[in-house]
Amino acid sequence: MKSKVICGIQQVGIGVPDFVEAWKWYYDNFGFEIKIVDDEGVAERMLPYTGGKPQPRRSGIAVNIRGGGGFEIWQPKGRPLNYLKEPVKLGDLGILIAKVKCPDIEAAYNTFINKGLDIISEITTSPIGQKQFFMKDPYGNLFQLEQDDYVFIDEKKTTGGANGVIIGVSDIHHSISFYTQLLDYDKVVFDQTDVFEDLQALEGGKNKLRRVILERSKPIEGPLSQIMGTSHLELIQAIDGPGKKLYENRFWGDPGFIHLCFDVRHMEAVKAQAEAMGHPFVCDSGADFGMGDANGHFTYVEDPDGTLIEFVETFKIPIAKKFGIYLNLANKDDRKPLGILKLLRFAKVKRESIK
Repeated sequence: MKSKVICGIQQVGIGVPDFVEAWKWYYDNFGFEIKIVDDEGVAERMLPYTGGKPQPRRSGIAVNIRGGGGFEIWQPKGRPLNYLKEPVKLGDLGILIAKVKCPDIEAAYNTFINKGLDIISEITTSPIGQKQFFMKDPYGNLFQLEQDDYVFIDEKKTTGGANGVIIGVSDIHHSISFYTQLLDYDKVVFDQTDVFEDLQALEGGKNKLRRVILERSKPIEGPLSQIMGTSHLELIQAIDGPGKKLYENRFWGDPGFIHLCFDVRHMEAVKAQAEAMGHPFVCDSGADFGMGDANGHFTYVEDPDGTLIEFVETFKIPIAKKFGIYLNLANKDDRKPLGILKLLRFAKVKRESIK
């Protein structure tokens, strides 16, 4: 069996009440102008998390050509949405905050202030020396803008793509094992228990927390790795005990951060390791699942607290659809980045075409 390859964070899944409104907001403010997928249909393979029956939805994956993970924007349809009854708090269990790359933190901060966006902190410095600030989208989702110079194509954008997430956990030792071994974020760059000055503006930020930041020791690798770029994960545990599970008694797809997705090669190797670690696949699309103009193989596991982690082995994506150019990964090197990805700039959509 070939060894698994974790290519990078493909996307962060975000449940929203209005697909068009949400994508336009991420387009305008975070530069998510590149369309990978836009598909309306029925989610049939997530039954353990959708009340035991297929649920209609519209979903799309958009990316920022500057580089970073994408967003999978997900609108459930045909049912009432179940919102959180109270705000997300540090110490809750699940994906708390999405990180976003930012080439010039002061320029982004001033731009967003002038636009009247919901900025909830001043610029501070993270424990690993990155300038940062926190903000919310129109739905109350939290984002951490982080100074990060990674670039795939250097368009002059206010931000890049997703740079990782902050995940609330109940037992940080158990979670470190999961994320370092299965996801290959094997380098602990920060581990401290304290009340953190840079988190004071957040719900729960005045409490004592254990905070661990993980990076990958290996350089990025894999066919699609250069568009996804580098990333890091942050685990937070409340010392006085865990808070609420963000998706307890709610469906996957309800508003909030619904999953963290990694692009991989050799799904069978991922499966074998996940099962050996006690985290078997909980959903599996099968080996050739179509979504819009793309196809691949997707699966899910639960982290130690039930947070959903998705794996996607991509087989085909549109690179420049208007020119009839698609990327078939069947015979590509599983570790070498592909130069043809630069053509993704032709997948940029006009704002008015999002409808």
